[in-house]
Amino acid sequence: MNKSNDPLIKVMIVDDHPTFRMGLAALIDSQPGMKVVAQYASGEEALAAYTPGTISVVLMDLRLPGIGGVEAIIGLLGRDPGVRVIVLTTYDADEDVFRAMQSGARSYLLKDMSTEEIAGTIIAVHRGSTEVPPRIAERLAERAQRQALSQREQEVLQLLARGRSNKEIGAQLFISEETVKSHLKTLFAKLRVRDRTEAAISAVRHGIIHLE
Repeated sequence: MNKSNDPLIKVMIVDDHPTFRMGLAALIDSQPGMKVVAQYASGEEALAAYTPGTISVVLMDLRLPGIGGVEAIIGLLGRDPGVRVIVLTTYDADEDVFRAMQSGARSYLLKDMSTEEIAGTIIAVHRGSTEVPPRIAERLAERAQRQALSQREQEVLQLLARGRSNKEIGAQLFISEETVKSHLKTLFAKLRVRDRTEAAISAVRHGIIHLE
């Protein structure tokens, strides 16, 4: 039922803000040819309730309680490769965009975009297109210029941004201080920064880590 020739575009919304969810549903339902048929406040709820073939397009927030939007997208596509997912979020950091598109999302929209832009993207994605607005394409271009961090480097960076010393980072990750210093040297080079403060600021700005 999620094939592009279906007369009605059946939309599922996954967002933990009930007021936004209800408002978005009302806007979508006011558009011809589409209807919100399911709403969930978390990725876990969406995955538990999802039946393959029943949804045309999923609108997925990135920051969700429990599993995040990227993990939820991967879970949905693992169960139903035909479902089409659009990220709809307030976050436009380049790492967030990159992870979402890598996970299989067909588009990445911001919540401040107009109803017409959102509805138009739903239609285009339902028809099989991958829609990347210019503002989001710029973020992907920024991400392409930066080297990816390893899982360990991300762990070190997360702890660094929380104010941990090299000794504390090593103790928490069960590695030596020398190894921590080696990781820091590499990630400083990848982020093109000079010190710990710049690394933390860059990591948060680009969405590599989230401190909330």
